[in-house]
Amino acid sequence: MRQAFEFWIGTRYVRSRSSNNFVSMISAISMFGIAIAVAVLIVVLSVVNGFERELHDRLLTMTAHASIEGIDGELADWRGTSATAAADPRVRATAPFVTGQALLMFGEALGGAELRGVEPAAENSVADIDSVLIEGSLDSLLPGEFNIVLGVELAKVLRVAVGDKLTVTLAQGIVTPAGVVPRTRRFTVSGLYRVGMFEYDRRLAFINLQDAQRLYRLQDAVTGVRLAVTDIYAAPEIVRDVAIAHGEVVLISNWQRHHVNFFKSIQITKSILFVILMLVIAVAAFNIVSTLVMVVKDKQSDIAVLRTIGARPSSILKIFVTQGSVIGITGTLIGVTAGILLALNLESIVSFFESTFGIKFLAADVYFISDLPADLQVADVVKIAGIALALALLSTVYPAWMAARTPPAEALRYD
Repeated sequence: MRQAFEFWIGTRYVRSRSSNNFVSMISAISMFGIAIAVAVLIVVLSVVNGFERELHDRLLTMTAHASIEGIDGELADWRGTSATAAADPRVRATAPFVTGQALLMFGEALGGAELRGVEPAAENSVADIDSVLIEGSLDSLLPGEFNIVLGVELAKVLRVAVGDKLTVTLAQGIVTPAGVVPRTRRFTVSGLYRVGMFEYDRRLAFINLQDAQRLYRLQDAVTGVRLAVTDIYAAPEIVRDVAIAHGEVVLISNWQRHHVNFFKSIQITKSILFVILMLVIAVAAFNIVSTLVMVVKDKQSDIAVLRTIGARPSSILKIFVTQGSVIGITGTLIGVTAGILLALNLESIVSFFESTFGIKFLAADVYFISDLPADLQVADVVKIAGIALALALLSTVYPAWMAARTPPAEALRYD
């Protein structure tokens, strides 16, 4: 009965419409302050998680799990390297590649790019290039045809479309009696791809492996061999074992090493944002302190009456803890609900505002990704809700303790 009585009075104080409307307004502000802070933190962490997921997925679409390259940029015995790698049960597929820098020209437009010579079938076994092609096919890169597949951003810079012929110019020149002449070759655009990452869409182009070997005068050598492994997080160990088993001095690398700065910066950013926004929740939660202090001052006579009819100090303590807890729990639940709904529909909301107002939230050349992804994780929601509730409950202790120590005679002196 005592617990029901204390809970009833505590909840009644929350929804009370007394003459002191200012106290009620402060209670509402505290509640919605917690709700907004919780919702913002859930949405922000979901966006950071989405960035990490999209970077991970898109990087692995264009990047092999690991690679083995020659010391001087040429790997002569690449077939032996591929055979050694294929013999390891942890390696799913291998693909040779040639890479080099070039200048692409079409009319008066020009743009620098990295050319990657590939065997279409082998390349698709280590990376999912076909999934990002929007025109043409990687299979169009036939030996001797001198076809090229471009990213959409590079095609936009050059103002080319599928079927156009562009000129590829290399820094290495040909010595003639008239001087050094740059090496050039005409290529036909046979496909376009879009990853959604400016780093690739603007700077990477694919050609056939044999065409690249002729272009860079490598004879039968390649730059290296790319590997797809069964466990991407074990890629460093796997590629090291393959290189040791092959016995040749080579350079090894893996997807984590290539893009370690991306993922480290995301983790650091996530930690910093979590701490900063958690301070916002703390400020909102500790507003409950000022709210309850004002309520205690406003309810001095009520406290005195309750004490004189037999209520114990612990009962007074529970009444105001209940009031503060209701404010904190309600605010947290509203914030969690709003945060989840916003995070689940964030991409649609952003698209609506972009199309309505003609703005772009993310510049692809700055943020690498042109879309605003969101990845809502249950662990983050539980962590945020738990900390918000703990801070809210902690904020009720001092005002409730102060109310419990109020002397009845002192409170009723001027009534």
